[in-house]
Amino acid sequence: MTCATLAAKTRQQPPAWAVRQRQLIAIMDRAAHPFVKHSTRPDGTLIQRTVWTSMDGTDNGYEAFLSFPLFYLLGGGEHIHRIARKEWDAITYQYANYGTVEREFVTGFDWFHHSESYTYIYYLAMADPENHIDRALRYAAMYTGEDPLAPNWDARHCMIRSPLNGSKGPRFVTTQTDWDYHRPILSEYLAPYEDIEGADSSDPLFKVDWTDDRVFARVLDQINQRMTRGDVPLNLSATSLITNAYLYTGEDKYRQWVLDYLQAWEARCATNDGIMPDNIGPNGIIGELMDGKWWGGYYGWRWPHGARNIVEPALVAGSCALLMTGDTSHLDLARSQLDMLWKNRREENGQLLVPARHGDRGWFDFRPPDPHFYIHLYYLSQSAEDLARLDEIFPGREGFVGLPPDWGAAKAGICPPKAWFAFTKGKNPDYPDQVFDSTYSSICRSLERLESDDSDPETRECYHFQKLNPVLPEALIQMAMGTPAAMYNGGMLQAHLRYFDPQRHRPGLPEHVAALVDRVSADQVSVSLVNTDPVESRAVLLQAGSFGEHCFTRARLETRESDDQSVEINGKHLQVHLGPGAQARLHIGLKRFAFQPSYVLPPFK
Repeated sequence: MTCATLAAKTRQQPPAWAVRQRQLIAIMDRAAHPFVKHSTRPDGTLIQRTVWTSMDGTDNGYEAFLSFPLFYLLGGGEHIHRIARKEWDAITYQYANYGTVEREFVTGFDWFHHSESYTYIYYLAMADPENHIDRALRYAAMYTGEDPLAPNWDARHCMIRSPLNGSKGPRFVTTQTDWDYHRPILSEYLAPYEDIEGADSSDPLFKVDWTDDRVFARVLDQINQRMTRGDVPLNLSATSLITNAYLYTGEDKYRQWVLDYLQAWEARCATNDGIMPDNIGPNGIIGELMDGKWWGGYYGWRWPHGARNIVEPALVAGSCALLMTGDTSHLDLARSQLDMLWKNRREENGQLLVPARHGDRGWFDFRPPDPHFYIHLYYLSQSAEDLARLDEIFPGREGFVGLPPDWGAAKAGICPPKAWFAFTKGKNPDYPDQVFDSTYSSICRSLERLESDDSDPETRECYHFQKLNPVLPEALIQMAMGTPAAMYNGGMLQAHLRYFDPQRHRPGLPEHVAALVDRVSADQVSVSLVNTDPVESRAVLLQAGSFGEHCFTRARLETRESDDQSVEINGKHLQVHLGPGAQARLHIGLKRFAFQPSYVLPPFK
């Protein structure tokens, strides 16, 4: 391919961060093998229970290997890609035999869980789009009204017909079998309703015993009466599945579906005094099955997690609309809910808290605001307005420094973005060391759990394999691509930069090449590239945006060899030649959302 090029030639001692980054990539390449050997059979199926009847759990099967395609996009070995593809197919086959998957898609569950598993296929698509397009279009058809076997979409009311949906369409009735596996776990959550017969509801966070058959029968009856028909904000996470089809085809019908659905929820929010209602009845009416209450729906303002399941889907949908249009106003729905919660803040013991839930007695369960959403919002918009939100709510950004020592202990790949954000704002110079120390520690702990696991497969709970997975690339994704990474529940991986190996014609950093992005803004990105190999040269291809949606304008390379090099680009790609042991620090101008986003890989020639 023909594109702008820059070159660095002089050998230099590689910085410690570059050496350690390549070391972690090499460790994860190797650590994948014992994890796969311990966790799967020769055909790739998970070594776990022979019977699985719960609605929940299918997503966890996929999540066990979700990090593999993400790691491959960073530069993981070719075997990582082979494993990622094999495991998707094997787990799909396994859960189809359990009865929870049909036509390669979960038969009927919610988008809190769908979004966790289907992020896997978005990474597979970025790695190898030619092999996954048919699946993507079939999945999208289940939600756009084009698949008669999956009538999830109500075009008249512009809504998804149930919180529980999938390849068999909306699921209006749930059974004891659907819930049995999680009944002990749900007993630890607050009760889904405030009027459960026989329950003491004097405390708004009261619980009921789901393992008591009489109590459970009452809860199940109310769930089926109130919660399983109509739309909920959680369904906004389905926009990423439709965006996935758009990135393959560029067909406007997918973009328009996302915009129409987002607009429908904006209208519902406006009708409800600026608060997103969490339950829309079968006829499109707010509170239709909840005695007119805008709260109390499935994964709504009260149960089970509260505000998180309102804000995050709105942010996922807004980010998808932004990707396809370049219009940051599509983030306004998420902004409005964050602002509304902040407006309802209160102070306790000198600390400002925002409500996490709403019930019959108003707002309750006040907690510190979560910076996660504000960081993602600002990263996506790169606007002074959203930076001001961060500065107001987190003055001084105390607590944004440092990473937990074992962030991969539950769901491989969720790395908090606070330390990364502080680094890109010049406030956390120790961030690279924090990444290496915490990632290495997390890998070691996963391997220790793996080596000591002598559990009976028939007793393995659905999160079992996630805790054993030592392939933990997300902190390195933040570091190398200049992004907080994807929102775990359904987000697309949007980044300032993406890397390709022009010699091997594949995604990811070339062997021996390390990358560190230390500044990102609306119109520029600064990145250091290092060839840690003093013997052979390397070339790395940089792309503007994860999906080629941005445009490089001009690049300047700082060099010790002579005067700085500069090149006009005005395109999606820049190739950098790194001599043996060479380093390049680049400042690259950027015009964001200049091109139609696509999964299409660069035309390697």
